[in-house]
Amino acid sequence: MRLLEALNRASLGQYILLEKEIIGSQYCRLVFLAPSVAGEAQPGQFVMIYPPNAGIQKILPRPFSVFAADREAGRLTVIFRIIGIGTVLLSQAEPGTKLGMLGPLGKGFPVPPAGSLLVAGGIGMAPLIFLASSVKVELNFIYGVANSEQFSCPLDYINQPNLVLHEVTEDGSRGERGSAVDLFRRLLPRAEAVFACGPRTMLEIVASDCLDSGVAAWVSLEERMACGIGACRGCAVMTKNGYQRVCSDGPVFSVEEVFLHGRT
Repeated sequence: MRLLEALNRASLGQYILLEKEIIGSQYCRLVFLAPSVAGEAQPGQFVMIYPPNAGIQKILPRPFSVFAADREAGRLTVIFRIIGIGTVLLSQAEPGTKLGMLGPLGKGFPVPPAGSLLVAGGIGMAPLIFLASSVKVELNFIYGVANSEQFSCPLDYINQPNLVLHEVTEDGSRGERGSAVDLFRRLLPRAEAVFACGPRTMLEIVASDCLDSGVAAWVSLEERMACGIGACRGCAVMTKNGYQRVCSDGPVFSVEEVFLHGRT
C-alpha cells in the first residue's frame, strides 16, 4: 500500500535541463523545467535523477534534496557534490538534454517557527535553503564546511532577508574558525526549534544536545538509496517504531523518534 501511495504522489518523467553551473571543482547546480515536480515539492523532500544513458550503462538513479522549486515558472533546482560515476555523468549533461526524474519523494520538514536554528554541514545546506525560503520568519542559519572552497550555495539563494547567516570553516578561511557543531552549541540556548542536515556525526550531536535541552528538532538523514520509493528497503534505519525507510518514511525524522548513536 505504501509503495502505491508513493508512486501516486510522485511524478516520473523526462524533464529538460535548463541550466548547469559547475561551482568550484567539486559541486554542480542543475535547473530543470519540471512543472509537475516543482509544483508539489516541499522542503526536505528529494528527487531521483537518472544520469544520461543510465539504462545503457546500468546506473541507478541518484537521490538529491530539492534545493529550490519555483512553482510559477515550473523550475526545480538541485545542487550536489561531484563524486562517483553517477554524479560525474550528471555534471557532464548539457542544457537542452532530457533526463529522467522521479519525485518529489519522501517526507519533508514541518514549518519552522520564528527563532528556529538551521544547521547545515556541507552539501546538507540544500534542503535547509529550500526550507528557509518557504517562510518569512527570522531564522538563524549555520553553514559549516571544511574550507572556503566547499561553500557551494550561490549567494543569491543564501542572502535572504529573513536569514541570519553564520558561516564557519574548520580552517578559518571564511567566517568563523571551528565547526558547525561548535556554533550550534553556542546558539542552541536561544533556539525555538532546530532543523539539521549534514554528516551523520554532526546529526548525532545535534540530536543528543536537543534531547538533553528539551528543544524540538528534526534531522534529514542521508542514506544510500536504490529505488527512492520504499520498495527495496535498502535505506532502513532504526526508530521507536522499528525499522523505517529513509526514502519513504523520511528522510526527515524528529530526533525523538529516530535512533542516532544508540539513543533517541
